[in-house]
Amino acid sequence: MEPRTPGQGPGRLPTGSGGRPAPHDLTVSAAPVDPGATTRSRPPSPGSGRSDGVPAEGLILPGRGATGPDSDERPADEAERAPETPSDRLRYLEAATRRIARGLDLDETLRELRRAVIPTFADAILVHLRDPLPTGERPPPDPLVLRLHSIAQGPEDSVTAVPPGAAAFVHLPVTGRFAELLLAGRPVFGDAPEIAPAMTELLEPVASMPATPSPGRRLIIAPLYGRHHVMGTVALLRGADRLAFTADDLLVASQLATHTAFGVDKAMLYGHEASLADALQLTMLPSSLPEPTGVRLASRYLPAAETSQVGGDWYDAIPLPGNRVALVVGDVMGHSMTSAAIMGQLRTTVQTLAGLDLPPEEVLHHLDEQAQRLGSEHMATCLYAIYDPISQRLLMADAGHLPPVLLHPNGAGEVLQVPPGAPIGVGGVPFESVEMPAPRGATLLLYTDGLVESRTRDVWTGVELLCARLQAAAAVVTSPPPEMLCDAVLTILDQDARDDDVALLAARFDGFPSLNVAYWFLNPQPQTAGRARKLTRRALHRWGLDPMLETTELLVSEVVTNAVRYASRPIALRLLRTDVLRCEVGDDSPQVPRMRRAQAGDEGGRGLFLVDRLAQRWGATRLSTGKVVWFEQPIPEEYRRQERDAP
Repeated sequence: MEPRTPGQGPGRLPTGSGGRPAPHDLTVSAAPVDPGATTRSRPPSPGSGRSDGVPAEGLILPGRGATGPDSDERPADEAERAPETPSDRLRYLEAATRRIARGLDLDETLRELRRAVIPTFADAILVHLRDPLPTGERPPPDPLVLRLHSIAQGPEDSVTAVPPGAAAFVHLPVTGRFAELLLAGRPVFGDAPEIAPAMTELLEPVASMPATPSPGRRLIIAPLYGRHHVMGTVALLRGADRLAFTADDLLVASQLATHTAFGVDKAMLYGHEASLADALQLTMLPSSLPEPTGVRLASRYLPAAETSQVGGDWYDAIPLPGNRVALVVGDVMGHSMTSAAIMGQLRTTVQTLAGLDLPPEEVLHHLDEQAQRLGSEHMATCLYAIYDPISQRLLMADAGHLPPVLLHPNGAGEVLQVPPGAPIGVGGVPFESVEMPAPRGATLLLYTDGLVESRTRDVWTGVELLCARLQAAAAVVTSPPPEMLCDAVLTILDQDARDDDVALLAARFDGFPSLNVAYWFLNPQPQTAGRARKLTRRALHRWGLDPMLETTELLVSEVVTNAVRYASRPIALRLLRTDVLRCEVGDDSPQVPRMRRAQAGDEGGRGLFLVDRLAQRWGATRLSTGKVVWFEQPIPEEYRRQERDAP
């Protein structure tokens, strides 16, 4: 809210250049008096409410005890006097500290302090916070620096928040008596000698109030001392038409400052933890998606609303042997730093299990075992799917997660029926995979419940709305790309009622042309390497890649020869033509080959050395049924251009 100019009514705090309050325009006085009224205005009762809709919460009115149904009327001359009796002060402190404690963040905590203090206890309040605010037990930097945070006077709407760029800074040396007073956590009156060196700077925004060099006992300065460090100061002032503060008021101010400091400390710790959790979660999410042949991927991640803690939603796309890709989405139950940490552990486990090329039900089974070993009470849901662009099939298993949605090439949306399993972490429950066609041009959508569920909408209503939104997007654009679909479905979110993270993964199935695949099974015999060379020569000639024949034959021969040495069952040889020429040789031996440097008298040991020198990339992947050794060679640009230009 922008400060008013001097003519805009009482209680406003005008500002000078740079956004700082103009000292000569500010006058601290009691709450304004309505000239047309016969009695003074008083704080509203709980039944009347406040201007911001927050009830007065039973604050003690001057000398009368708590407001409420039993205290509707009070003498007009008592409307602005502070609590005077011990019982009044105790009831006032009970209500005020309860009000301060309900603040969830820094600004709300200080706002509740201002509402509790003005006008019942003081006419004006200045809050200075340490810059930077310390967090945790680590010692804050020296010297002690205070920044003016906000000023409030009179009516509640006369609060002036000071922007950081325009804030007044008070530099207090740690050896000074005022700094020692702050570190000791003792509140003092304005006439205390300890605060004399800092008095001018502290009260510069309200310099017009005291006509004497010291405001005396119309000012209390109370340190905001948190659990470990000084967080700042609170200055409470009374106008000339009110009684000065007493020694009992000093104790009241001390309690108000202590509870406020704990609230500030709590807000800082919460903010620090939330930022760490956000950073942890974002770090563990994939920074980019792979680009496997035959599928186009897009993703979105939206953190929860600011009032919620970080959650454990995640997604992933993991390349598998044979140009397949694993599509994963999961959600750790709960919202905390622990949820984010468990999410990271489960995601890492899934990546490891995917590297073993296990079927989906086996991945979820081992993931469930790992979750139980973590010893955490947090459970998680997970959906694991494998897409094969060559066979154009989809294999999925579900662990308590929401079913995926498939947008068919004709624009129809379908909620896929996947056998439901128990959430990860329950233990002892089997999982089941289901296989279904993945037609070319279809798009699979995996998501977490934050997309379809909110405080105003149940899950299945949200799923129906999701299908309708997908179909509407397909009606506008034929075969919409996954990026467009992600943006379209996010429009179903109810931003005002959303309090959970959203993870979204879309996979557009383009398939793999069968003409670009050559596949054979070969018995492990001495002549198998020669047969593999002939089959390779025939496939490359069909693809018009004759210049690559010599090198490819040599590499295929070396890899197949190594497989024949250890295999006991037929060997799989597959050639794939994409932007590169990829060769895969699979056998049933789990022993993964390692490159070594052969000695001068060795008859073997040079095969992988040749593969490493001649291939662009190569590798070996251990599978549940054995292993796959693969290598890739670049296809010359002119041949790739011919392929793209072919009808």
